[in-house]
Amino acid sequence: MYGFNTQQINLKDENEVKQVSDFLQTFQLKLDDNVDYTIVIRQNEEIKATCSKAKNVFKCFAVSDDLRGTGVSATLMGAVSDKLFEEGIYHSFIFTKVGNIDIFLSLGYKLIYKIENVALLESGIYDIKEYLEKIQRKYNIDTTTKKSAIVMNCNPFTLGHRYLIEEAARQSKEVLVFIVEEDKSSFPFIYRYKMVKEGVSHLNNVKVIKGGEYIISEATFPTYFLRKKDEILKAYTTLDASIFGRYFCETLNITKRFIGEEPYCEVTNAYNDALKAILPTYGVEVIEVKRKAYMDDIISASKVRKLIVEGKIADIQHIVPRSTWEFLNTVVGKEIMERIKLNDSAH
Repeated sequence: MYGFNTQQINLKDENEVKQVSDFLQTFQLKLDDNVDYTIVIRQNEEIKATCSKAKNVFKCFAVSDDLRGTGVSATLMGAVSDKLFEEGIYHSFIFTKVGNIDIFLSLGYKLIYKIENVALLESGIYDIKEYLEKIQRKYNIDTTTKKSAIVMNCNPFTLGHRYLIEEAARQSKEVLVFIVEEDKSSFPFIYRYKMVKEGVSHLNNVKVIKGGEYIISEATFPTYFLRKKDEILKAYTTLDASIFGRYFCETLNITKRFIGEEPYCEVTNAYNDALKAILPTYGVEVIEVKRKAYMDDIISASKVRKLIVEGKIADIQHIVPRSTWEFLNTVVGKEIMERIKLNDSAH
């Protein structure tokens, strides 16, 4: 029986991080910038296995060929799981190569979805099906009626976003608007959600829903083992669109997904293309709506942030709903705008 000792890597120590990065590189993997905990197993001072996590997502997993089948995977996963329990986290994801699926199934993980080169699995006190049942109850969603869906970040909420929601509401019996919950935006989720909820309160057939972990989140974005930007983008968009079709649409009776036309952003454009290719295979129609403009300029959240950086705050009032404008004029709103300016000047 093999006995393995895990060692925590100091992520602030450049030399230690380089050793892990060099080891991962031999597997065509990279150490993600956002990992917050990394462990290794060494033999004769040489790294033979490693695993990291970013919040509740396991990633950057690699084991030397000579240690496969020795139980080292279970040791790694057990050690990182212990760290999650310490942090009070009882549900986790693993993003991995398709070839590793069996390893994680044997450790009690459930496969959510796999595509050509990546797989997403989960483990813990609930799974995606239970999560959707909870959503159904919390928002009182009637699954017997066909409905439309929109997924938005709203960083911040603009008249362009509201126009898309109004169009969907006009063409649908009911609309579910999922707001991306991952906090990687200038405006924290709690405020983005509030802006949208207040901004569409006049539409009685619209429900604004927290996006959760299964829509455009840390768990559905593979960044660490695919080298080329187009491959990263393709994996991310394909997986996210597939999970939405397979689980959200089938469970909640979503038959239409509305998207905004995207002339500028490469990522959103690729995402739209993936939705158009994948969702129809689940019987879901993708409806692309032409973007709303103001004075011949397309309204976008990035335009709002640009005006903030330029100090043209008064101009923002013309392209955002009242709920956003009122928020921007609060103490918290002004603090966020100051941070946006500072972050821009730092780049």
